[in-house]
Amino acid sequence: QVQLVESGGGLVQAGDSLRLSCAASGRTFSTYAMGWFRQAPGKEREFVAVISRAEFMTYYGDSVKGRFTISRDNAKSTVYLQMSSLKPEDTAVYYCAVGRSALGRIPSDYDYWGQGTQVTVSS
Repeated sequence: QVQLVESGGGLVQAGDSLRLSCAASGRTFSTYAMGWFRQAPGKEREFVAVISRAEFMTYYGDSVKGRFTISRDNAKSTVYLQMSSLKPEDTAVYYCAVGRSALGRIPSDYDYWGQGTQVTVSS
């Protein structure tokens, strides 16, 4: 069992930056990949980014590539999502999740989810 707690969401202006954090507990953090997804009202959950457990390989969704950066600190059992050049279409609830495979990109590739943190980008 793994518990995940996201933080860092908020209301920002278009073009601003924001960093989300996700603290994990309950299992050895370095043994699993971590991903970020987001979900806007009325839309399906969308893949944002994933980072592998130890090799620090990363993969990004097309809509955030070049603007968002995922990283992890295994000593702190925390994964981060640095978001830059934010756009109104980035508005969503952002979720972190524990991956079952190395670089999963769909929700069914993930076992545990946080409660989400709201990010709102105004124009």
